[in-house]
Amino acid sequence: MRRFPGTAGITLAATVAIALAALTALAALTASAGEALAAPPPALAPIRPAQAAAAFERIKGMQGNWTGVSTKGWEEGITYRGIAAGSCVLETSFDAHPDETMLTLYHMHEGDLLLTHYCVAKNQPRLRATAASPDGSTIEFTFLDATGIPSRDAGHMDRLVMTFGGDSVQKQWYWYSAGNESPMERITLTRAEE
Repeated sequence: MRRFPGTAGITLAATVAIALAALTALAALTASAGEALAAPPPALAPIRPAQAAAAFERIKGMQGNWTGVSTKGWEEGITYRGIAAGSCVLETSFDAHPDETMLTLYHMHEGDLLLTHYCVAKNQPRLRATAASPDGSTIEFTFLDATGIPSRDAGHMDRLVMTFGGDSVQKQWYWYSAGNESPMERITLTRAEE
């Protein structure tokens, strides 16, 4: 039996067995961590009016200042404020594009949750909440119509997926142009320290 110096009697076979066990455990941990990171978003189903109303209440609860950090590394300041006697939530986003402010208005209309995004692209897409996860933590908004674009094929924000979790909110915007949709970077919002 071959022994390595300083191994106090551990054989080569035992060392190989320990190394293989460690590598197997590491591979299992890596696979489960990768699955957790790559887990698909929760299954979404058509949103019901009660879910749309609950989502609007959740957005109302975001009142205050937030910091948004994108997966591309930029940061923005975001403020949520109830306006019009609580019938609308105004989202003000500053510095997602240098020295630019964008607005998004959320409101209910006949059981639907709508948003209008006043974009730095100089257009105003209007989206409707169309799907939600069973627990309401994820809401998907899809294109309804827009002003400031000659046709739907002109570039605009076309879809938004918002996921509420604990002390943060994730927003995934999707850009649409010439018949193609592409995801923009994901933005993670956390409450700003007062």
